[in-house]
Amino acid sequence: MKAETGTMRTWVLHAAHRIEGTMGVPGDKSISHRSLLLGAMAHGVTEVRGFLRSQDCLATLHALQVLGVEMVESAEGCLRIMGQGPAALGEPDTILDAGNSGTTLRLLAGLLAGRPFFSVITGDASLRSRPMRRVVDPLSAMGATLLGRAAGQYPPLAIQGRELSGIAWQSSVASAQVKSAILLAGLQARGETSVTEPMPSRDHTERMLAGFGVPVRHQGTTVTVPGGVRLKATTLSVPGDVSSAAFFLVAAAAHPDGEVFIRNVGVNPTRTGALEVLERMGARVVREHERTEAGEPAADLSVRGGSLRGTTIASRLVPRLIDEIPVLSVAAALAEGETVISGAAELRVKEVDRLSALAGELSKLGARVTEERDGLRILGGRRLRGAAVSSRGDHRMAMSLAVAGLFAEGETRIQDVACVDTSFPGFARLLAAVAPGCGIHEVTD
Repeated sequence: MKAETGTMRTWVLHAAHRIEGTMGVPGDKSISHRSLLLGAMAHGVTEVRGFLRSQDCLATLHALQVLGVEMVESAEGCLRIMGQGPAALGEPDTILDAGNSGTTLRLLAGLLAGRPFFSVITGDASLRSRPMRRVVDPLSAMGATLLGRAAGQYPPLAIQGRELSGIAWQSSVASAQVKSAILLAGLQARGETSVTEPMPSRDHTERMLAGFGVPVRHQGTTVTVPGGVRLKATTLSVPGDVSSAAFFLVAAAAHPDGEVFIRNVGVNPTRTGALEVLERMGARVVREHERTEAGEPAADLSVRGGSLRGTTIASRLVPRLIDEIPVLSVAAALAEGETVISGAAELRVKEVDRLSALAGELSKLGARVTEERDGLRILGGRRLRGAAVSSRGDHRMAMSLAVAGLFAEGETRIQDVACVDTSFPGFARLLAAVAPGCGIHEVTD
């Protein structure tokens, strides 16, 4: 993602002599998206505290405003969504822009499938290359008409919403976005709608639906919702994003003088796979003041540095840490021994092919990484060296490479970092605070 002037934003940093501090991280991105969508479908005023004002979440907010949803943010940062139910949404007179956000596009498609009007959703070049048949097929089976490039495989998506019928959908992938899109459509359908996944994915939608008064049923990996339920407005508090916290946890865990304390992080069991992997690698991760806020578990997290060892990340764990694999790959490069990641082919259809990107960019820093069909094989223990690397326009790549730069000899230059604003505005500032010796700063190329 390049700046409008045609220049490219680049981070420059050096190795950190220490990594320590107390901090908070921005609100959870997944929960922030869903608070907007369900608040818009509800009746009454939904109040959201801790909403993440990243580019991805703002894409959802702006799309809902185009559809006629009124939102007001107070000086104290409380976002108020004036919900009037899905029937109040109006046909947009312009194309809806999801930016770089797959969550925005897929979940909004589920909402719009049940509305009796025509709409078109698109996104940036990266999003327009990401697969959409996984939502097009079930929503079409429910009665909506969805058209896209390559027979519905790629955006833009044109949606003619209709009266829907409930469906029992067997998903071939464990994807919270796919599951949520179908459930949002199911809320507007006749009868019940269920989604069965090969293994559990993130359950933020189901937890939040219960808070809005929807009776959600669970049986194994199947989730069922009834159609025609009137959602009731509620109050939500968004915890810090564990995916954002992971960058700092890995940095501290891999540094002999590392110690960080992160306040109020979401520890939903479907999202904490990275914490378990760090513990298996030898890090001591401590949860304190565990609590539940608006149906979501949260805790304060701390980690102390030490010697990490390689581990295995197999397919059944991947859905619980899919977004953390880039920074866990950095941890693997810094650990002793070999780390094997498998069952992660889904990373090939993210903002970029993350498996290829990780293998290519970490190798430039001196890491020994072998790309495999559905994963990576990383042999740790080699000293990293500074180099010019690129995020390839992927926010998680940029931040993971910055963590690697904290351990590399000499200067590391990370090109194309504007993409970080999609999920973690202010990341470089926080990194400079906990790793003061790294001298991270931004230049334009």
